[in-house]
Amino acid sequence: MLDELHEECGIFGIFGSPDAAVNTALGLHALQHRGQEAAGIISMSGELFSAHFADGLVADNFTSAEVVQKLEGDSAIGHVRYSTAGKKTARNFQPIYAQFSFGFLAIAHNGNLTNADTLRNRLIKRGSIFQSTMDTEIIIHLIALSQKATLQEKIIDATSQIEGAFSLVIIHKDGIVALRDPHGVRPLSLARLGDAYVVASETCAFDIIGAKFERDIAHGEMILIDKSGVKSLKPFTPQSPKFCIFEYVYFARPDSAVEGKNVYEMRKNIGIELARELRIDADVIVPVPDSGVPAAIGYAMESKIPFELGIIRNHYVGRTFIEPTDRIRHFGVKLKHNANLSVIKGKRVVLIDDSIVRGTTSKKIVQLIRDAGATEVHMLIASPPTISPCFYGVDTPDKKHLIAANNSVAEIAKIIGVDTLHYISLDGLYRAILKSKRNDENPQYCDACFSDQYPIRLTDKNGGEAPLFDLMK
Repeated sequence: MLDELHEECGIFGIFGSPDAAVNTALGLHALQHRGQEAAGIISMSGELFSAHFADGLVADNFTSAEVVQKLEGDSAIGHVRYSTAGKKTARNFQPIYAQFSFGFLAIAHNGNLTNADTLRNRLIKRGSIFQSTMDTEIIIHLIALSQKATLQEKIIDATSQIEGAFSLVIIHKDGIVALRDPHGVRPLSLARLGDAYVVASETCAFDIIGAKFERDIAHGEMILIDKSGVKSLKPFTPQSPKFCIFEYVYFARPDSAVEGKNVYEMRKNIGIELARELRIDADVIVPVPDSGVPAAIGYAMESKIPFELGIIRNHYVGRTFIEPTDRIRHFGVKLKHNANLSVIKGKRVVLIDDSIVRGTTSKKIVQLIRDAGATEVHMLIASPPTISPCFYGVDTPDKKHLIAANNSVAEIAKIIGVDTLHYISLDGLYRAILKSKRNDENPQYCDACFSDQYPIRLTDKNGGEAPLFDLMK
């Protein structure tokens, strides 16, 4: 019931580095914003593999010499997780691995399969025995059952049967494989580190290890990395790209470049477009930290209204407060945010935030600002109203819990207690990123959470088979 959208997952892979495990741990640390629930690394030395998994943050579990030294080999893959498919249990740690007739193989997955239940039922009826509730395990079984001759063909055969959003990195004894679904919903990029090759969800993971970005892996592309170098294939039926537009709004780190665009600049552009759509007569622009900061800078630049840090975020709220006890629950939003009275008191304040999900946090933030002495509180949102859940790898509340799906903008303004509420328009969001309007017949991005138009069919939601059972009940 948390009032926020949760990042999907982050994946990382490296081939040809004597420090593969160390580089993978560092890369996952840079991708920590994409998942804080658990992390895992698998390394390979010839046909032998080593693995380490842990609940919680990378820095808390992968920095000791003991852990790194046991992860031997010159290739490795890693995963940071926030569960969107499969419950919070050790059986659902990634990368997921298995021993096949052709040898060892492990997979790390970012995304969500929309025909997972249907495929799982078919596989169970054929005799497959599942050890987790992750949709990623389905890919393992499909590879194992494939009658194709080579590993490359088996992977293509398996991934041609799955639907939804998937960016994958796969490790085996001879190298690593990386691929994106035909629509390219989730990000994945390629870099070089000396003689080694690196793949990661975001470019910030390359920066931390000094790798040089080469290019984004294309939608529907599969790359094979081994001692001979990099081979590129396009094994899927071509589809129009549908990269997740919310990566620019919130998920990706501001210092990353995804799909050729700097995330920080895109978020500033969103703020500029917000100011062009609605200029509030106010004294100060205040971001809701941290995700509202770039858009607030853009709004302040365009509106010529001063930007100030009117809310200070406590970055040291630990996991203790994820589920507060009754004794501290009443502190609410103050566990993470505190008003900067010298900036707020007696001022007409424009709050800039990235999104409103359920509205409970926004209501508390607005009250925080009013309690600090603001004379007016106006809220501008750097994304259109979130009216539909995501089925492509983002943990989104059901439609009945999305405030914008059940209330008008005027009603939401009244609920959260602001004098003015304005969301950027869908066309405004596209103008900020593409400098052009949305193509309503064939949108340039996946924007289903804002438009209720899903670019990839939802097999399990629309008449697919229901799950036979829940393994983890």
